[in-house]
Amino acid sequence: MYDFAIIGGGIVGLSTAMALGKRYPNAKILVLEKESKWAFHQTGNNSGVIHSGIYYKPGSFKAKFCRDGSRSMVEFCQEHDIAHEVCGKVIVATDEQELPRLENLYKRGLENGLEVKRISAEEVKEIEPHVTCVAGIRVYSTGIANYKQVCLKYAELIAKLGGELRLNTKVEKISRSGKNQVLETNNGTFETRFVINCAGLHSDRLAKLAQVDPQAKIVPFRGEYYELIPEKRYLVKTLIYPVPNPDFPFLGVHFTKMIDGSVHAGPNAVLSLKREGYKKTDFDLRDFAEVMTYPGFWKLAAKHADEGIQEIIRSFSKAAFTRSLQKLIPEVKSEDLVPCHAGVRAQALMNDGKLVDDFLIVQDQNSVHVCNAPSPAATSSLEIGKAIVAQIPEQSHLMMAAAN
Repeated sequence: MYDFAIIGGGIVGLSTAMALGKRYPNAKILVLEKESKWAFHQTGNNSGVIHSGIYYKPGSFKAKFCRDGSRSMVEFCQEHDIAHEVCGKVIVATDEQELPRLENLYKRGLENGLEVKRISAEEVKEIEPHVTCVAGIRVYSTGIANYKQVCLKYAELIAKLGGELRLNTKVEKISRSGKNQVLETNNGTFETRFVINCAGLHSDRLAKLAQVDPQAKIVPFRGEYYELIPEKRYLVKTLIYPVPNPDFPFLGVHFTKMIDGSVHAGPNAVLSLKREGYKKTDFDLRDFAEVMTYPGFWKLAAKHADEGIQEIIRSFSKAAFTRSLQKLIPEVKSEDLVPCHAGVRAQALMNDGKLVDDFLIVQDQNSVHVCNAPSPAATSSLEIGKAIVAQIPEQSHLMMAAAN
């Protein structure tokens, strides 16, 4: 019998288990992960950015958790000697038409309590000599980190707190036994008083297994990257972003200096035909059929048809991808870019075609389901974990069990 069972061993599941162990030091805590490694999917394939929170609506979970998380993540990396760097970033307008959006973004940064500064094209050149633009914003708190190392440290600390960690264990059925829940897996059956679903790309399905309405459907979007060849890494000193389209949910292709010194360029954003489809050829009939028969997807596709077509073109045309990058750094050539790993973002989409633009945490009587936690979830992971634990009802049987 366990007090808490967390499904999913990505950065959110592990941070939640760690927060539980600190809050309830005598509780029996179980973490179940279907893969053979921690942080195998979204966490292990993300860009490694410690985000500032400048993009997110003031007062939203994303804005608060990201702002606080950027600080707590840096402190965690410092405390545990994990590779990281607070290098800052520039967001640049490449033509006059983008200046109003850049100004709105600057004001949003101030509203979110961030240290941001308007800078001229000349000042951008002092930071990033190879960028061409008309103006920019300097965001000081943005950084980079190795989130795989972070997750391994989370797992190590969970074990020290007495938690039980199980890899290669996929939850296949959830049923009730009185007030408790029974998790049937490919590696045994586990009974628990409380379930926390942090299953990422499969979070909506796990919620339904627990007979809980996830309030949205996960639609997978693949983000494809190129990497600058080592001889051209000098073109990028920190992180360089375009001004995003506020009506489109993705940030546009950008340059990211990685913690290992490499420079990644991307991502685009295309529908993945498989929830864990990291290659263009990956296909799963169930995953594909679910998206194609979901009314919300077609409403989204109709609204963003032009942007969606451009993303698809970038996916299949290196020349088109390169042209997008040349808006930021004209010196970049196609031969300077080599393909590297892709990531898949679990994006929750509602039936009316609106993307869930904030973290979505659904509560039930003795379960919590994290049904939307895309970027900046890694940055925010310590704060999300604490917030989930704070939402767990202080039920008498639960508290008694955790105290024993």
